[in-house]
Amino acid sequence: MSLHIRPATPADAALILRFITDLAIYEKAEHEVQTDVAGIRASLFASGSTSHALICEQDGQPIGYAVYFFNYSTWLGKHGLYLEDLYIRPEARGLGAGKALLRHLAQLAVARGCGRFEWSVLDWNAPAIQFYQAIGARPQDEWVLYRLTGDALTRFASGQD
Repeated sequence: MSLHIRPATPADAALILRFITDLAIYEKAEHEVQTDVAGIRASLFASGSTSHALICEQDGQPIGYAVYFFNYSTWLGKHGLYLEDLYIRPEARGLGAGKALLRHLAQLAVARGCGRFEWSVLDWNAPAIQFYQAIGARPQDEWVLYRLTGDALTRFASGQD
């Protein structure tokens, strides 16, 4: 078995969308996927895109992906790396692919001088939580994530609050 991690290319847009959909199904949120292949291609691969994707392959076959971007910590005065998505196909789990993707991203963060490597996990996803804690990651319980989306985002942006 040979694992290989490579940067995603525009030709991977349909594959990435399939992985996104598979992850959304696992997370019980398939109805929330609103993008399509063109949206993936435009958002991940357009000139100036701030998001990036990796493809993990086993013996040349894609088995998973990661999407990430760089953020910034004012307290550290350094950039950070934020992992938006990590997904490995169920039949390929246990082969070390998830750990390999995380290590690849950690190496990228260190090489870029990042002060943090962060991500979110659903509170019911016990296998992921155990996996993350096994590699030394710790939850940030004191922080609560807030989000504006859809009509609420539009209303607030237009001053209709």
